[in-house]
Amino acid sequence: MKKTIFPLALLSMTLAYSQKGDQKDTLSIQSIQEVTMTKKVFQKKADRFVYDVANAPVAKGNTGFGLLLQAPLVSSTDDKTLQILGKSNAIIYINGSKTMMNTEAVIEMLKNMPSENISKIEIISVPGSEFDVESTDGIINIILKKKPDDGINGNVRATNNHAKVNRQSAAASLNFRKNKLGISSSLRFSNWTTNQEYLLKNGTKDYFNISEGPVNDPSQNLGGYLNIDYSLSEKQNIALLLNSNANRSYGSDAELFNTVTTPAGTTYNITQNKDDSRAYNNSANLNYQLKTDENGSKINMSIAYLNYRKFANSTNETFDSDSNRWIHGLSQRFRQETPQIINSYTAKADYLQKLKKDFTITAGGNFSKTETDNDILHENLDLNTGSYNKDFSQSNHFVYHERIAAAYFTVEKTFSDAFSAKVGTRYENTDSTGETLDTQETLKRNYNNFLPFASFNYQLNPDNSFSFAFSSRVKRPSFWEINPVRVYLTPSNYIQNNPFVKASNVYNNELTYMYKNSYFLILSHTLLKDDATQIPLQNGNELRYIRTNFGDKNMLNAFVGINKNFFKGILNSNTNAGIQTNQVKGFLDTDPITGDLFDPYVMDRTTTSFRLQSNNNIRLSSKKDLFLGVNYFYISSQVMSIGMLQPISSLDINLRKIWNDWTFVLQARDVFNTNIAIIEDIQANGNYNSVYNKGFNRNIELSVTYNFGNRKLKKMREINDATSEINSRTGS
Repeated sequence: MKKTIFPLALLSMTLAYSQKGDQKDTLSIQSIQEVTMTKKVFQKKADRFVYDVANAPVAKGNTGFGLLLQAPLVSSTDDKTLQILGKSNAIIYINGSKTMMNTEAVIEMLKNMPSENISKIEIISVPGSEFDVESTDGIINIILKKKPDDGINGNVRATNNHAKVNRQSAAASLNFRKNKLGISSSLRFSNWTTNQEYLLKNGTKDYFNISEGPVNDPSQNLGGYLNIDYSLSEKQNIALLLNSNANRSYGSDAELFNTVTTPAGTTYNITQNKDDSRAYNNSANLNYQLKTDENGSKINMSIAYLNYRKFANSTNETFDSDSNRWIHGLSQRFRQETPQIINSYTAKADYLQKLKKDFTITAGGNFSKTETDNDILHENLDLNTGSYNKDFSQSNHFVYHERIAAAYFTVEKTFSDAFSAKVGTRYENTDSTGETLDTQETLKRNYNNFLPFASFNYQLNPDNSFSFAFSSRVKRPSFWEINPVRVYLTPSNYIQNNPFVKASNVYNNELTYMYKNSYFLILSHTLLKDDATQIPLQNGNELRYIRTNFGDKNMLNAFVGINKNFFKGILNSNTNAGIQTNQVKGFLDTDPITGDLFDPYVMDRTTTSFRLQSNNNIRLSSKKDLFLGVNYFYISSQVMSIGMLQPISSLDINLRKIWNDWTFVLQARDVFNTNIAIIEDIQANGNYNSVYNKGFNRNIELSVTYNFGNRKLKKMREINDATSEINSRTGS
């Protein structure tokens, strides 16, 4: 069912949306006896923004996901993905290491990670050559708090959420250190049902179709991680990271009432789709670090393994009916088995050499080998005999092998207190083979990419700073998207995956101005060449979403923002507003898999949309134990590859009470029920397509968190993961 709910998946892939630190403090000497400290809560460093949340009231009793939504430049419109400056999906790093889990598992982890464990959030909107990320993806690096010095601490959290149905989650974390050994662990569980309502309309000059009804997806998640760090000597460390997540989604269902109008008249039918699926995501990473001198030079080496397994069985039935939805009889039934198995092996090595205090050279590389196995079975029911027959045109056993070898080199130089620069390049060789075993069809690709990067920073004076960054990246399709399978919502409305999808090239530019580390202006531009996405093609009553390389996309952003305390710290406001211009150009009229011809789908449109995001935390008590949170976002209409997204917004309110080691949070999300996705498109030839998706985002939630153990802290080193972008591509 999770693959069936494709309009929301489209949105998730396309939509956009105090404190203490270790930075230098500014001293203002008013007299010999008095020194005033000014803390830099949000600041721009060489290649990233740093949001220091270690002791922020907003971090008490929250989750990692909730805390990220309070960070400047970070947003989410669907509670399933995170964006930076409204661009694509952000890649999550923890302590400098990429999370190996897929997007769904990472978000589940963040929603159950106690925010008390987080010290800083680093927002890297234009990643350098040393990072393994793709396309427009930015990086959110979560730096956890230091671990206890010879002791134990931890926390437990329980949450109850009510939207259309009641949902629960619980999590616990435990940290331990003794001499040279440090251990960090967590365990989480959730019982969470996603409910949606759809109204789908599409048509041509002769055909008209309306599908409406609910989609329900009950899901149970069990996961956790174990990090073990051991100091071999003062200069050598070894670490083992284990991550695991299991998802069980049995009993997912959809029921859509379809009204079909043709020149011959109007008919009615009901489509019922039932799905059982389970997925397992397990990874291991072994890391070794050697400090080679006292200046900070070091060698990092890692090896990693990822095993992802998903098994899904679905049955799709269509019944003839009348306008009153009375069922007359079964007209069609088919069933599918859609397993996916991914094994990935990665090795990575980096060397950082500080030649002088102001001059650093970094070099490294990685190699990854990934194998996927998708044995798809599609069977149609013979209504006369009652037996199922294999549909060989839609069944396939598709295997895919991919090898990526990469190397990078960067140079960073501080020329003066006012000016610094960092330049580098990344080389990637991709060698891939896709084979459909049933037909012996083979698709081979081998291509090289040189990906330059540059950033420049200028500090005009203590209050004013400027920075500019440029990067180029490669955007590869997910492993599921290249598996040639159809995913049905109704018999005439479905997704067609495509093994012929090619990687896209992406170019990013960003100019930033900051004033007093509280006010900022950001201008950015992103160009996607030969962008790959899902395109709706229509032929009569059939609507087929084709995954393919469609055309070029330009995004131009201009944001102004503020992150500042007012009224002696009573109010903390994190607000940004701006405009985004999207330009989409493309043309498609042929299914690249079947060669079927459709009415042309043309997109040549430019829109300018307004965006506002404001997160506010108000202290209600002089004891700093009661807070009110008021958060709001608004996005006006904007063009996407599949049509025009209509305005969308949400108002969230929360009340937070701190009592000793306990924190209680009551919050209401989407108070006015305005977070509803509506996409509409009308072609010049009269073809039209619209999607109305209500996700029941209005909900109320109560969470309770208890912190325990030793509060004395000692740093546990940051670990560089061996993974490339592999795991972010396991999702469907």
